[in-house]
Amino acid sequence: MCYDVRSFANGVLNSYYFLIKYRKKAACAFTSTNGDFFLIMLIGYICRKVGVFGENTGKMISGIVINIGNPALIIASGMNPETLENKAALLVTLAVALIFFAIMFVIAELIPRLLRADREDYGSYQVMTIFANIGFMGYPLLDAMYGGEAVIHAAIFNLLYSVLIYTYGINRMKTSGQREKLNWKQLMNVGVISCLIAVTLYISNLPVPMVFKDTATRIGAVTGPLSMLVIGDSLAQIRLKDLFTDVRLLLFSVVKLLLMPALLLWGLRFFITDPMFLGVCLVMTATPVGSMTVMLAQQYDGDYRLTSKGVALTTVLSVATMPFLFWLLKI
Repeated sequence: MCYDVRSFANGVLNSYYFLIKYRKKAACAFTSTNGDFFLIMLIGYICRKVGVFGENTGKMISGIVINIGNPALIIASGMNPETLENKAALLVTLAVALIFFAIMFVIAELIPRLLRADREDYGSYQVMTIFANIGFMGYPLLDAMYGGEAVIHAAIFNLLYSVLIYTYGINRMKTSGQREKLNWKQLMNVGVISCLIAVTLYISNLPVPMVFKDTATRIGAVTGPLSMLVIGDSLAQIRLKDLFTDVRLLLFSVVKLLLMPALLLWGLRFFITDPMFLGVCLVMTATPVGSMTVMLAQQYDGDYRLTSKGVALTTVLSVATMPFLFWLLKI
């Protein structure tokens, strides 16, 4: 047992040595992002404990994030002047993204069943499986490791991600993962509309006045901090020791952060040889559960305590798992 623990510790230390030696900027970006997240979560936690946040504060803030902040962030991403000059590369990225999410849908259907989760938690586990923290953690890491071109590839993934979270994500939360017929009228919401605007702007490369760019960027910037406040508020409603004693959630975290990314990258290597592209795909899967899962749970009567624990736990564990994966897979 001691040998196993020592071997795991040495693996983690070696992974950090690899990341620091070859990706020093990425290690700094990763540590800084995690530190910011936890501090803002702590503020939300304290606000709930001392009574600054009330019973409905989390739901109110999540409504602002889902209906105002995140749509603005999506539209701002479509105004990015850096687009792929090679249209063939754009189509390849889009094709890989479609295949990637198709595989993720299958995995998301299996995971709650394999974990023997409660039926009412199926939707939460499915959403946590698919939607990772791409925007707030993935972008800084990719920019630090591979530069702006990797971020452009990730932005294409993120546009598809945004469409899916406002359609599939909302549907799964509303129905607790049960199979129900999609109401297409309800799916035409502010999130989907903002995605359509972003895609149109991105593909057409239409010139947008700076005042609109600045407005969308500044409104979108509130999404991350407000999301962390809501997660802190939710964590204040549970016993913190439950975060590390929930065996099912711990198993989910291992699958989400280690097993799933490793197997997916192993399969993709048969078709993709570009290390940068493989790095983008790894970040899409290996980053922690995205904060938007908690926002959806708050707004659509999902288990926001479970999703909050999922975000917090996977973020803590990712400090060890992400560098370890980059070292193990030699990307």
